[in-house]
Amino acid sequence: MRRPLRLPSLGTAAIAFASVCLGQQPGIDRVFAQYDRADSPGCAVGAGRNGKVLYTHGYGSANLEYDVPITAGSIFESGSVAKQFTAAAIVLLAEEGRLSLNDDIRRYVPEVPDFGDTIRIRHLLTHTSGLRDQWELLAIEGRGPGTQVHSPATTIDLVRHQKSLNFPPGTEYSYSNTGYALLGVIVQRVSGQTLDTFTQTKLFKPLGMSHTRWRDDFTAVVKGRATAYSGTAERGFHTDMSFTNMIGNGGLLTTVGDLLRWNENFFNPTIGGRSFVDTMQTRMVLRGGRRITYALGLTVGAYDGVAEVSHSGATAGYRTFLARYPDQQLSIAVLCNLGSANPVALGHQVADLLITKPAAAAQSGAPAATLTKAQLERWVGTYLDRRTDNALRLTISDANLVDADAPRRAIRAIAPEEFRLGENTELRFKGTSPSRAALVVRADGDTTTLVEVSAKPPRLADYVGHYSSEELDVKLEVAMKDDYLVLRRRPADEMAMRQVYDDDFATPIGSLRFSRDASGRITGLGVFNGRIRDVRFRKD
Repeated sequence: MRRPLRLPSLGTAAIAFASVCLGQQPGIDRVFAQYDRADSPGCAVGAGRNGKVLYTHGYGSANLEYDVPITAGSIFESGSVAKQFTAAAIVLLAEEGRLSLNDDIRRYVPEVPDFGDTIRIRHLLTHTSGLRDQWELLAIEGRGPGTQVHSPATTIDLVRHQKSLNFPPGTEYSYSNTGYALLGVIVQRVSGQTLDTFTQTKLFKPLGMSHTRWRDDFTAVVKGRATAYSGTAERGFHTDMSFTNMIGNGGLLTTVGDLLRWNENFFNPTIGGRSFVDTMQTRMVLRGGRRITYALGLTVGAYDGVAEVSHSGATAGYRTFLARYPDQQLSIAVLCNLGSANPVALGHQVADLLITKPAAAAQSGAPAATLTKAQLERWVGTYLDRRTDNALRLTISDANLVDADAPRRAIRAIAPEEFRLGENTELRFKGTSPSRAALVVRADGDTTTLVEVSAKPPRLADYVGHYSSEELDVKLEVAMKDDYLVLRRRPADEMAMRQVYDDDFATPIGSLRFSRDASGRITGLGVFNGRIRDVRFRKD
């Protein structure tokens, strides 16, 4: 264990700078102190500025069975941090004139159905294609991560059976791993090389990223790879490795040192030049004119008033974060092998030590308001986003309005009709029951209207039956058990169903919105779950 370096009483940034100049970083060590033990998984961290490595170090164990420590050279799987490398491969192919970001994806992946509206490569890159996310689709089938070996061929097979999109391409943002798996396929089909061979030749080797590769064979031996874990020290740790050959949307193996080399190419581009950097960092503009924060495999935003370009990742028990602060020529990489780790929070704590922030701005908006119980009760109820089937169930606890499904998430009253949900979202209510509504206003400018819904006691027998889908290879059964409904999937999985509003039930695979014909008979259902909307099942 390293003894903290004693420095004169200086500002935090000055202490950090002096420590780095001396080749030590006690502040960063304190950030990761909880993982600096041999009997726990942990993290590796890297920080660099102006083309020089400031600090790299490992904390915790890379393998608990053999007592192998994590070092700065330990290899981790990067999760969705990998998406920027897939995007980079596409951009290089575009610069070579071998494709255009505005090309119809069916030119390269004809297996994708014609949904009646063109999906362009740019839509895949920015999560605006409307394609349903593969992991939620596979979860409905009971074939999610860890149940079988997946590959990009799995994605293609899923997509070719879909009958509709979540939304018309370019009209909304919804994170889609499906899109990036297809982008990896496009790289291979256009270049005639595997994604790994192409990126090794064009990116990794030229940049000196000698420890970076795609995990396209999960059984391959990788020297120096940290084993991933879930669990806790109290309950015990369990190996939690990526049992998949899926790449493009994830599946990159790398080190913090290699990620710092990658980020340096954005400050001083030797691969692709300035046009490459500008293209990668250009935020998408939706059809309606709103510019979102997502660019090409990167989120272009800010942290505490400082410009930040970043992406996080999670796969199996790996958790990752890569960020750069372009105005201060600083890069930070955090790679962890424990599922409960929060590398974004850890990375931001490191950033707090190394970046100069603007003077604190005056508090925006109105101060918190104290409302009466009657004023709070006015808004108690269930509010629905009809597009996504996401429901916000509001109740009162400890003289505050709370989300019944996330009671720890703060809802702060600003005025009798206005509340702040967390740090970046406002709720603006209007109307009277039974036709109340809430306008959700997010910090990025996105708005959604939630409408009030109600739930009458259901006739359970109406829903009982078998349901099949042309879009997925699974049959669902709704059955009565005692005095409630359960959802069964073959092979026998039994899941509880909880009514949310009329003809709508929450289940572990998502919400089920049932449909009726003119006579009132149940004819089918649609499954909604975050990144998928209205996957259709008909009642047999």
